Amino acid sequence: MRGGHPYLVVVVTVSTLLFPLCVSSGETEKKFNVSAEDFDSFTDKFHRFYKFNSEEFKSRHLNVQNSTKRHAYLNSFSKVPQSAEYGINRFSDFSQKEFRDLFLRAHADRAPLFSGLKTEGLPAKFDWRDKAVVAPVQNQEACGSCWAFSVVGAIQSVHAIGGSQLQQLSVQQVLDCSFRNKGCNGGSTYKALDWLKQTRVKLVPQSEYPYKAETGICHFFSQSHGGVSVKNFTARDFSGQEEAMMGQLVERGPLAVIVDAVSWQDYLGGVIQHHCSSQHSNHAVLLVGYNTI
Repeated sequence: MRGGHPYLVVVVTVSTLLFPLCVSSGETEKKFNVSAEDFDSFTDKFHRFYKFNSEEFKSRHLNVQNSTKRHAYLNSFSKVPQSAEYGINRFSDFSQKEFRDLFLRAHADRAPLFSGLKTEGLPAKFDWRDKAVVAPVQNQEACGSCWAFSVVGAIQSVHAIGGSQLQQLSVQQVLDCSFRNKGCNGGSTYKALDWLKQTRVKLVPQSEYPYKAETGICHFFSQSHGGVSVKNFTARDFSGQEEAMMGQLVERGPLAVIVDAVSWQDYLGGVIQHHCSSQHSNHAVLLVGYNTI
């Protein structure tokens, strides 16, 4: 039985399969070696504070060294100028489990397969940011709140597309009050949207309910208080239907989507084109455009 993923939880997945590298030469092993001095430089660059040669220092050092083997695998795929590049970044001293547990906490819900939309006549490229209806990117920090950011991002963009002034709405309100989810321990975009639809809770501006990167006590506002509520939403599985998804993006606005972001731990830049699967979705983001040129 295959898992489904909702429309405002769209499958555009990115994953990595960690096959063992067939290496044996001393030269290759040296290539993957990160010296203690190199790691000390890493800690300076990314403001880490590990006592030199402590157990934590050694463990984090090993994580960085292991990451270089992943980079070699991920970078071994076919190259075009726009291809993604992988290397050492601010997440390299995290183990893969630690990275998943801290940041990849979105849960994908089952939904019907999408059908019925014609895709002829779509522009070759499209970006809602060009229309000033997408708020600036924010940092979820060490909190599994991606599902809340994705939902709020979609809502505030659709509200702006409808003619209202773009404003950042409260992610913390959804994080604290969406009782069917688990705050910083993860959540479902579908359940968050369904909660908003059923309760007609109004999302207040972020300035009134700022983000704290931790789960807190829900703050309630009266129905007379201004805000943005959700009338309805649709959830569909777009597995293997990228053009149909492009059509929905152009017609409806930015989409809240679930992706497999395991390989994002090592991402430096460029367009991710490989390691795609719809079976391990774990991170919610906002899809705002595409480019087929």
